Amino acid sequence: MANKLNEARLGILVGQRNYRALRAALADLNPVDVAQFIEDLPEEQGLLTFRTLAKEQAMDVFAELGSDTQQAIVEAISDRELGQLMEELSVDDAVDMLEEMPAALVRRVLRQAQPATRKLLNQFLRYPENSAGSIMTAEFTDLRRDMTVEDAIKRIRRIGEDRETIYTCYVMDDTRHLVGVVTVKDLLLAHDGALVADLMEPDIIAVATTTDQEEAVQLMAKYDFISLPVVDAENRLVGIVTVDDAVDVIQEEATEDFEKMAAMAPSEKPYLKTGVFTLARNRIIWLLVLMISGIITGGIVAGFEEALAALPLLVTFMPMLTDTGGNAGSQSSTMVIRGMALKEILLPDFLRVIWKEARVSLIVGIPLAAVNMARVMLFNPGQTMVALVISLAMIATVLMANIIGGALPMLAKLCRIDPATMAAPLVTTIVDALSLLIFFSLSVAMLAL
Repeated sequence: MANKLNEARLGILVGQRNYRALRAALADLNPVDVAQFIEDLPEEQGLLTFRTLAKEQAMDVFAELGSDTQQAIVEAISDRELGQLMEELSVDDAVDMLEEMPAALVRRVLRQAQPATRKLLNQFLRYPENSAGSIMTAEFTDLRRDMTVEDAIKRIRRIGEDRETIYTCYVMDDTRHLVGVVTVKDLLLAHDGALVADLMEPDIIAVATTTDQEEAVQLMAKYDFISLPVVDAENRLVGIVTVDDAVDVIQEEATEDFEKMAAMAPSEKPYLKTGVFTLARNRIIWLLVLMISGIITGGIVAGFEEALAALPLLVTFMPMLTDTGGNAGSQSSTMVIRGMALKEILLPDFLRVIWKEARVSLIVGIPLAAVNMARVMLFNPGQTMVALVISLAMIATVLMANIIGGALPMLAKLCRIDPATMAAPLVTTIVDALSLLIFFSLSVAMLAL
């Protein structure tokens, strides 16, 4: 409630163009909250509000803004202001911004940056998209192994203000090769005369600049790191991935997987900032694929018209079988996709997954079959064989759906396709067709239709 009142008061100040009072009111707020407030304003008012901020706060707020708002600000400010912005902005935030901008605007930004900053940015921009190199920061705390603890702490005090994190320090030799890691806690608890080489941990877990960003983040999660060193091909330390970058990657990857699992092409922009034609384009291709796949189901039904004409009662059980099969397959594929994303399931586990899903399907399918048999016997007296067919079809459908749901994501991975694409919509379409084929085949064979 207090936040709503505060936002309303800030909105009144913006409307009144009382920028002096607005600057004072924004000064005590968290940069994330200020960025959100600016994002919610119309573009012109947002730009004016950003310009009212004090220089130090403006840098922090800029890093939290969305790419569209950042671009609008860069286009609106002078070359001198742009140069100051690039010097104050952390390298990883600057790279994130430039990756989303048009080429002409990127060239303008790089022209206004200082030579050293420009060189560093160009180096980062050359790393492959979605690699550890593309999300790392060069603002890490480095030490030499021949330093004493006293010297190391003096260096941290001298450079720490400009570093992304100072808790974990990286120890390098004279050629910048990474040789160890030491924490500030270890330094503070040691004697001033102790050597960093005696305190550091030499067994280093690091990633290469070309390592996929998702793999890097998974390493951080596995070992509970707050930062992860990134080295080049010669094991020279070039940057670190910090926990805030990891959170961004997790959010991006989760959003991408959700969209793929819903049979949509991934979109990098938020929903409300994505145009309707873009949303339609992201959805139409998969909808067409699934619609054409659904024609197969219609063809199967058409192939058993005589059986349906002989016993129309069979029609009433079709939706129940296809829905159950689709749901069972979706459950299985979701569990396997999650397990693969967390590295709990690997390709060599294929047969173990299939065997487990087969046992699960029997445990689940038999009670479902029993309930269906009782229902058919109760509401359709004398149709014992029909009840038996429905029950057997139910067990076979759940078995088939679970195996397909477990196998498809792993087969996709084997073919270098994102397993998330083998999720609910595609699995449901395949299972619908096969469940009807099983059902009608059993009906024809057992009921002599």
